[in-house]
Amino acid sequence: MRKGLLLTTASVALVSSLTACGGSSSSDTDSGSGSDAKPKIGVILPDSKSSARWETADRKYLSEAFKTAGVEYDIQNAQGDKQEFQTIADQMITSGVNVLVIVNLDSGTGKAVLDKAKAQGVATIDYDRLTLGGSAQYYVSFDNTAVGKLQGEGLSKCLTDMKAKKPIVATLNGSPTDNNATLFAEGYNGVLDPKYKSGEYVKGPDQSVPDWDNAQAGTIFEQMLTSERQIGGVLAANDGLGNAAIAVLRKQNRNGEVPVTGQDATVQGLQNILAGDQCMTVYKAVKKEADATAKLAISLAKGEKGETNATVEDPEGKRKVPSVLETPVAIYKDNVKDVVDDGFVTKAELCTGKYAALCTEAGIK
Repeated sequence: MRKGLLLTTASVALVSSLTACGGSSSSDTDSGSGSDAKPKIGVILPDSKSSARWETADRKYLSEAFKTAGVEYDIQNAQGDKQEFQTIADQMITSGVNVLVIVNLDSGTGKAVLDKAKAQGVATIDYDRLTLGGSAQYYVSFDNTAVGKLQGEGLSKCLTDMKAKKPIVATLNGSPTDNNATLFAEGYNGVLDPKYKSGEYVKGPDQSVPDWDNAQAGTIFEQMLTSERQIGGVLAANDGLGNAAIAVLRKQNRNGEVPVTGQDATVQGLQNILAGDQCMTVYKAVKKEADATAKLAISLAKGEKGETNATVEDPEGKRKVPSVLETPVAIYKDNVKDVVDDGFVTKAELCTGKYAALCTEAGIK
């Protein structure tokens, strides 16, 4: 397994502060930045299949930030197609973007795109996922090892609450081509491995899900249950994979009795938590991540340098990447309302049908 990114001493010195940019037009010209090029930012999102967040949250928050700053921008989604990802990048570079922000589909494709942008003098930012061996000037994400740690601690808490004795724990890891999945695994394995060694838990089936594909996750989990019928806990790396496992458990009337983790605080994941079918999720305040990325991208598009709060090491590229890392939060039934209060999901979309009463019980008003 590839080694994950190593978070080094936080706090890279501020090189310069970002200059606020007024106006509401999406094509305002640069003023006073010292650059003749009009700021234009391109963003490539990965898909809408692995997680709803890319279209429902990231696109929205990035668009709002760019509009508020009055800069021209272009946000497109590669929909899981590596060739399309490269085509979009070529089109954006040809159209004159000053900054290219990408969420890679894998490090190979990401590196090719970043290197081409660099050769054309386009500034680059890795968003959410670091491209291993790549050349992005900056990286903006969450502390992903901490995300995994919260998942491991969450599953442990739920198993303790259920008074489970030597539960067999199955693991649905994220895509093997996504370095974030490696980091999540480092986090939750760091919590669970000592419990396996002590005999408190029994290590069950452990498998990665290609491309974070939820349909494949369901098939994989069915096979896990066939090989090990007494699975007593599921470490699922995100809400989509978690829901796939819950759907299988539901067929066997075991939903709710086997704790399942998640990540992303999706509407579906939160509803599963309210219903008692999912143990917990990890809330990553996407707005903070998107706003930090937009701020950095606008700065670079103006010919300035950005501010960061950490450095992340790329073990394949053997370089340290200036980064902005946000802090994740564990969400259980008793604090689902915090996600609503934060505006990440609305009461209207969460508290529909049978979930209305459950929302009331959870203090969501």
